[in-house]
Amino acid sequence: MTLRSPSAALHAATAAPAATHPAPACTLVILGAGGDLTHRLLVPALYDLACSKFLPEDFQIIGVSLKEQTTQGWVSSLQARLENSMRDRHAASSSATLNHSAWQWLSSRMHYLSLNFTDPSALKPLSALVAGRNVVFYLATPPRFFEPATNTLSQAGLLQEKTDQFRRVVIEKPFGTDLQSAQALNAHLLSILHENQIYRVDHFLGKETVQNLLALRFSNILFEPLWCKDYIDHIQITAAETLSVEGRGLFYDATGALRDMVPNHLFQILALVAMERPVSLNSEEIRNAKQAVFEAIRPITPDNMVRGQYQAGTCKGRAIPSYRDSQGVNPESVTETYAALRVDIETARWQGVPFYLRTGKALSRAVTEIVVQFKAPTNPLFHTSQGEPEAANRLVYNIRPDKGANLYFNVKNPGPETIVSEVTSEFRYEKSFGNTPNIGYETLLYDCLQGNATLFQRADNIEAAWRAVDGILQETETSNIEFYSAGSSGPISADTLLSRDGRKWASLNKDED
Repeated sequence: MTLRSPSAALHAATAAPAATHPAPACTLVILGAGGDLTHRLLVPALYDLACSKFLPEDFQIIGVSLKEQTTQGWVSSLQARLENSMRDRHAASSSATLNHSAWQWLSSRMHYLSLNFTDPSALKPLSALVAGRNVVFYLATPPRFFEPATNTLSQAGLLQEKTDQFRRVVIEKPFGTDLQSAQALNAHLLSILHENQIYRVDHFLGKETVQNLLALRFSNILFEPLWCKDYIDHIQITAAETLSVEGRGLFYDATGALRDMVPNHLFQILALVAMERPVSLNSEEIRNAKQAVFEAIRPITPDNMVRGQYQAGTCKGRAIPSYRDSQGVNPESVTETYAALRVDIETARWQGVPFYLRTGKALSRAVTEIVVQFKAPTNPLFHTSQGEPEAANRLVYNIRPDKGANLYFNVKNPGPETIVSEVTSEFRYEKSFGNTPNIGYETLLYDCLQGNATLFQRADNIEAAWRAVDGILQETETSNIEFYSAGSSGPISADTLLSRDGRKWASLNKDED
């Protein structure tokens, strides 16, 4: 199947109508329908799909949770949260007001069931509602329910497919907490489901800018010939947040930055940057290409890892208490809120090219970006006004918040002297395509309904990513942790990780770029 994104058609009321390809008739069953994921992400994304007519006419949503409430009560709570989120997402635009026609269409197809989805005998009402229909079960639950919920659905016969009827299960991250737990969860799922029924979500892949990486690389002859060790010095991938743990201390203290971000979000970006050109845009071809990257990662050693934890400081004018003083956090916690790694990929394309990954909370700037640092000319002909050799070219690809790319290159300064300066060519999504705010789950939900697994992880992808970091995960309880002030760029050792190789991080402070 090919990559199709409904994002460009979202909120297109002022543009020419877009051709749409509605998903097939089906029922979406949301387990954990009373939770934050459903209210904050899933239903707003479904509303966006309804606005752009990507949902089928014969569509049902069944919310399942233990909480006792009526369908009307559930729908009312969803509408209230949706209206609040729209004001934040669309600001002053006309789309900030609810499209009542689209919401009426969507909400009229909603039904709520209060039941225990870990008890097979309690699923009879659900079985009756989905009998004879295509069904997607979305586990919007904490990870501890993944196994019991799928086991119960299987025992109730709800996961059995027929020739003309599909049954799919969507599972959110975290998919395991290490290699062993990921393998165990995969083994359980594959004992009751076929791989093509399982859709493992990494919501980073729902971002339009992440999906665009394939197009950037493989549809531009400008980049692909240079995308190798002969021309690239190193690549940096950064996912930095200004937010602290923000009330999620209990969860975060048991997880940490390394587990939370590296083997999923950052490795997904890494795979798209480093993968070989796939034979086609078929989902299996793309996932095979990613798998080859994960399998080629050299085992990461403790000397190529930096762990940090934020202390009290000020970020964007806001006072942030120390991580150890956060609610739910052990006062003597050694959980990292910052992680930086050097990753080496042993392929012919990337031999000798280091990839530097970093992620952290309470940092000076919120940004997710890729910096492709090209090699400097071996024998420079030109110099800057300061007498230095011309700067090496670089491509900075911004996933958030700016959503675009900057290509830095050299030009001659005006005047009689032959000196050069670095300039930039800029691309921004909003300028080229207009502002189309979306949740980021629209494409994921649509593709899941369509049966397009391109943006979802396969069992071997998951396990290979965990395997690459498994060695250093064992070190996190005993290795040193370095403190950094909230609002800074992170621990000093992260700078040393690059400086020992004669390199440095791209600045987190935009005015220093």
